[in-house]
Amino acid sequence: MAVAIGLRGDFTALHLRELARGSRCPDQTRRLLSLAEIYDGRSRSEAARLGGVRLQTLRDWVLWFNADGPDGLLNGKAPGNASILNDAQRQALADIIDQGPNPAIHGVVRWRLVDLMQWVFEEFRLSISKQTMSRELRSMAFRKLSARPRHHAQDEAALEAFKKTSPPVWTKIAAKQAAGTPVEIWWQDEARVGQKTKITRRWARRGTRPSAPKDQRTKSVYLFGAICPALGKGAGLVLPFCNTAAMVLHLEEVSRAVAPGAHAVLMVDQAGWHPSADLTVPDNITLLPLPAKCPELNPVENIWQFMRDNWLSNRIFQSYDDIVDHCCHAWNKLIDQPWTIMSIGLREWAYRR
Repeated sequence: MAVAIGLRGDFTALHLRELARGSRCPDQTRRLLSLAEIYDGRSRSEAARLGGVRLQTLRDWVLWFNADGPDGLLNGKAPGNASILNDAQRQALADIIDQGPNPAIHGVVRWRLVDLMQWVFEEFRLSISKQTMSRELRSMAFRKLSARPRHHAQDEAALEAFKKTSPPVWTKIAAKQAAGTPVEIWWQDEARVGQKTKITRRWARRGTRPSAPKDQRTKSVYLFGAICPALGKGAGLVLPFCNTAAMVLHLEEVSRAVAPGAHAVLMVDQAGWHPSADLTVPDNITLLPLPAKCPELNPVENIWQFMRDNWLSNRIFQSYDDIVDHCCHAWNKLIDQPWTIMSIGLREWAYRR
C-alpha cells in the first residue's frame, strides 16, 4: 500500500476553512474543506468521503495543494492535444501567409486552407486536417479578411515619407499661415453612391448562400465628406457632380465646421479639381495634397466603407431623390456618432508629435 503523502506545513485547518469561506469556486471550496479534515487529524478515507471522491483523487488534491497551495485546487483548463506544428514550423507558416502566394510557383492568387495544408505536407511531411489548420491559424491571430485595393504603381517610399514629414508641416502651417491659432487636421474625399449598390457580407447558416437585392440601374450622386477625427466632427454635401464647382461648395461647408478662431489643414488626394487654379479656398483652410496613388492614407476611405457596409448597401433606390435622402440620412447619422469618426479616422502617425 502506498504511503500517505503529508500536507505542507505552512497551512492549518482553520486557515483552509477561512479560504473555503471566501472562495468563489465550488470545487475549490470542496477540496479545501476535505484537506482541512486531514489537518484536523481525521483519516484520508473520511476526508475523501467528505469530498465525494476516492482516495486516489484525494491524493491528487494533496499533490496539487503541496505544489501550488490553494491556487492548485482551482479548476484548470484541459490542455487538449498537443499541437502538430512546433514553434519553428508555425513561424514558417506565418511567414508564407504574410508574404502571400506566388501564382507562378503555388498556382493560386490567395491562400486557402487546402493550399496551406499542402504546403505544410510538402515542407515538413506533416498531414494536417482542414479543421486543425483553421484552429492553428486562429491561434496565431490570423483571420480571413477582405483585402483593400492597392494601386499597382504605388510608391511605398513616398507613402512612408508622408507619414514622417506631414506632422512637422502642420506645425509650420500653425506657426506661419495660421499665425499661432489652433490647427484642426481634416481629411476630405468623395464617394459615388448609386443604384448599383454593393452586396456586403452577412451572417447566415453554414451551407447556405444568402441573397440580397441588386439593382442594375445607373442613377447616382456624389457624397463629399470631410472629417476631423481628433474632434469627432465632419462636414458633408450630397451633390450631382464631382468637379471644381462642387469642391468649392464643399470647402465652404468645411470652413463653417471649423471652430471659430481655428485653422484647418485639409488633406486631399490629387484629383484634378483639388489643385485647380479655379478653386477658391476659404481663408481658414490650407489644402495639403496626399501622395499619389496612396488612398489608404485617407481615413475617409474607411468612412465610405463603413457607411456602405452598414447603411447604403443591400437596398434598392427607387429614384434620384431617394438616393439623396438616404445619403443625407447616412451622413447625418455618422455626424451624430463622433466616437465612430474618432474610432475610424484617428491614425497614430498623424497625431504623433
